[in-house]
Amino acid sequence: MSETFREVSSLDGTTIAFDRLGEGPPVVLVCGAMCDRALMRPIAEELAKGFTVFNYDRRGRGDSRDTTPYAVQREIEDIGALVAEAGGTASVYGHSSGAGLVLHAAAAGLPIARIALHDPPYALDGDEEARRGAREYGETLKATLSEGRRGDAVELFMTMVGMPREMIEGMRRTPRWAELKALAPTLAYDSEVMGDVSRGGTIPVEKASRVTVPALVLTGGADYPWMIEVGRRLADAMPNGGHRVLEGQEHTVPPEVLTPVLEGFFSHDRRQ
Repeated sequence: MSETFREVSSLDGTTIAFDRLGEGPPVVLVCGAMCDRALMRPIAEELAKGFTVFNYDRRGRGDSRDTTPYAVQREIEDIGALVAEAGGTASVYGHSSGAGLVLHAAAAGLPIARIALHDPPYALDGDEEARRGAREYGETLKATLSEGRRGDAVELFMTMVGMPREMIEGMRRTPRWAELKALAPTLAYDSEVMGDVSRGGTIPVEKASRVTVPALVLTGGADYPWMIEVGRRLADAMPNGGHRVLEGQEHTVPPEVLTPVLEGFFSHDRRQ
């Protein structure tokens, strides 16, 4: 498997770092909150057996640079720069809030062939408690980061996703904690991508309706039931959307389970 480390300049001049792996139709991987290309590498390596994979660090993470102030449009332009690097068109996979970013990119009209949206953690429109929680999280996160309390921001995120307090306290005592604190400012980026404050984190139905490329929404069968319903509604909102439940899987899916599904979809196999 061929592999090279490269950099590309986004429209605003920000340097975006990525690994290019394998040979075949191009696929760009977009990670979620508190993640970088290192955590996406197992999936990248599996997909690279049949595709040219662009596994990148989103701005403000890993080897990529950052430019303030933040705007979702800048991250859309980052994906656009990678698609251009891929030859002018590519399929795109996004996980968690990274799936939300891919939805933005596709709705913006980037030259994307197909999108796979994996477990985007939107709130259901009728769930007032979830909408209120998303707004409170987004507002508290902004305030915490504005005070420079990066560690507390990481803890806030971990608590929000359901990590037990004793586990968080244990992580605070490990070398990994410093790496997580370095990523903390990007939590606000993902919160804005997901519309936590502006929409209460609900599905951006109007935006999804503008996504005309083939789209596959994936959710885990062992995930929260509301996540499966989110997947169904999001797929229904896109003109060429489909939904698939990965039976027995939770939010994080082993590469050997996920990759065959993505291979079939990105290879234009509609029999899934």
